[in-house]
Amino acid sequence: GSNWQVSTRKRDVKDGSVTDATRQPEQDRAFRDTWELGIHSYLAYLRDRLTVARELLTESGSVFVQIGDENVHLVRNIMDEVFGADSFCSLIPFTKGAAGLEAADRLASRLDYIVWYAKGKETQKYRQLYVDRSEASMSSYSWVELKDGTRRRMEKGERSGERAFPSGSRLFADIDLSKPGPGSKYAISFDGRTYESGNRWWGTPKESLQRVIDAGMVIAVGNKIRLVRYADDFPYSAIGNLWAGFAGQKEPVYVVQTNIEIVQRCMLMTTDPGDLVLDPTCGSGTTAYVAEQWGRRWITCDTSRVALALARTRLMTAKYPYYLLADSPEGIDKEADLTGQRPPTYKTNHDIHKGFVYKRVPHVTLKSIANNPEIKEGMTRAQIDAAIARHADSETLFDKPYEDKARLRVTGPFTVESLSPHRRLTVAKTKERNQRLSVRELGAGQFGTVIIENLKKAGIQSRNKQDRLKFDTLEPYAGEWVHAAGTYTDTNGQERRVAVCIGPEHGTVGPDLVKEAAKEAVKGVGFDMLYICGFSFDPHVDEETKRYGKLNVQICRMNPDLSMGDELLKKTGAGNLFTVFGEPDIVIRTAAGTVLHELAGSVAPPEKGTKGAAKKKGGSPAGSDDELVVEIRGVDVYDPTTGEVRSETTDDIACWFIDTNYDGESFFVRLAYFTGAGEPYEKLKRALKAEIDESAWSELYQTTSQPFPRPVPKVKGKKPQIAVKVINHYGDEVLKVYGVG
Repeated sequence: GSNWQVSTRKRDVKDGSVTDATRQPEQDRAFRDTWELGIHSYLAYLRDRLTVARELLTESGSVFVQIGDENVHLVRNIMDEVFGADSFCSLIPFTKGAAGLEAADRLASRLDYIVWYAKGKETQKYRQLYVDRSEASMSSYSWVELKDGTRRRMEKGERSGERAFPSGSRLFADIDLSKPGPGSKYAISFDGRTYESGNRWWGTPKESLQRVIDAGMVIAVGNKIRLVRYADDFPYSAIGNLWAGFAGQKEPVYVVQTNIEIVQRCMLMTTDPGDLVLDPTCGSGTTAYVAEQWGRRWITCDTSRVALALARTRLMTAKYPYYLLADSPEGIDKEADLTGQRPPTYKTNHDIHKGFVYKRVPHVTLKSIANNPEIKEGMTRAQIDAAIARHADSETLFDKPYEDKARLRVTGPFTVESLSPHRRLTVAKTKERNQRLSVRELGAGQFGTVIIENLKKAGIQSRNKQDRLKFDTLEPYAGEWVHAAGTYTDTNGQERRVAVCIGPEHGTVGPDLVKEAAKEAVKGVGFDMLYICGFSFDPHVDEETKRYGKLNVQICRMNPDLSMGDELLKKTGAGNLFTVFGEPDIVIRTAAGTVLHELAGSVAPPEKGTKGAAKKKGGSPAGSDDELVVEIRGVDVYDPTTGEVRSETTDDIACWFIDTNYDGESFFVRLAYFTGAGEPYEKLKRALKAEIDESAWSELYQTTSQPFPRPVPKVKGKKPQIAVKVINHYGDEVLKVYGVG
């Protein structure tokens, strides 16, 4: 499929390619549910989510759906059904590339569409946006007013650009002063002639039109008088519902990534600073990125762990302009400069809901001239222009707030939360839920039977090809939480009994499932080992596996190809179907060098390519016992054939985070480091090179943390903890918690 990618490192995805199909069970299930009946199930999927969106929308809110030309008519029908046809606002075609998607048998597809509906058109929020007037829109400005007031048609050489306009001249267009009706009917004199509106109506009362004539803003063209509209009266054009000139996003990081400017227009048209924006299809996080830039609060979600990993990195490394807040001392000063009026002194709170200080431009309209009380017959051109300027309307440019060039913004604090798979449930509800999700019946063609058959043939693979646990026997087991039992012979020739618990086909293995399976495995004669097999795991699972004494509980990751059918299994090596899940090899020590935690037998990786903590002369770490340092040496993998733990490098780790005072419930990123390929902070680094020392940037790309203060207990008598979260390039997470009292 072309709407996901399997790794943060690989953006190129091909339709119909087995190797590019998603391996995330949540996403696989979502895709199957969405497209099981083709477009019919997709429309049902969309209708359900739009129904929820309608309930979530505020009364002034809007919803935008991006869709291609194949299904835009169907999506509009669904949105008519959910929101009502009266809530339709606009259908916005926009260009998605310079040449479009080429096709030999039809026209190239250059457009995608945005379907825009409001919760209620009477209450919807709308902010008109403007763009600089293009050369195409200047074609109607075919007149030239010379410095002495003479007016003439533009000459051929001037129109083509071969010859410059005379110095001090102004371009203008002639605009019809009449309208189809209804309006006013009267005769009016101009330059010695009398003019009427003919079979149309004047758009303004006679006294107002006379004021326009007195202002010198009328020209005779043939048998009609027309309004003079100067090109510099308002050098902008209001955007309509055709958004041309856009190409794909530059330097995309995700397989499907909308141009930032498209999302920005939708957001600025319909929201204000401080408003809340929801994007239920996160992808690369473009909506969150734009919302963060423009002071909107945001929520985004996705079924793909890869998408969330990309979005998190993108937000953490973003840089934005610093816009002047209206509710700030700097904003008040700027507003006073613009208006010439200073409000009474009051205490500012930097309230984002009060918006930014925006650029404003005068907009000379027929109304601002016709209703101008200062314009009188006999005034000079300079006096007339000054009177028009004083009474001209102004337009706010909501996409052009004033910036503080001396400052840059980075993304504010945000949380990454996982919902339904990790909810806290009562024991009874947990058991009921896990019974529903786990394997209950084993039979021909059943998921559990497929897993056991492949597990028996393939065994369990370690990171090294030569290290594989081969089962001597493996049969279904009539237990509640243990689904298979078998034996294997270790390297010492001793037979070991193994229990296997198979996690849900579509879902995440949580600590409660591990607990129930382990309790069952230690009953009676008991087992030597328990393997918990699953496609994805709650980050807290690793801690649960350490609580069962002599019972060795190991996490075994199942290759998602097992749930994707025979075609993928034929392309997957047997040794890749079941792999022992590695845990991060972490060392915790004080800044003075006292080791507080280190895995037994752990060996530090070679010095090449690693970055360590700051050292004193002589090689000992700088600091004291009041500060801690965390070092990640790689990923430790258990070898089931020898019972030993082997340490691998940090190559597969994309990033790792530390909560320096973990409360046991919510993980807060206090320190963040990246170890993978590429440097996501590079652009931010270049932007801030004058403010931040070069050595500070190296701290973001290392396997040893900077020293941080020892945590203090949050609850009296309870040992303080830190937590380390490690994420690989596939978006998988492991959370390790350590007491450091």
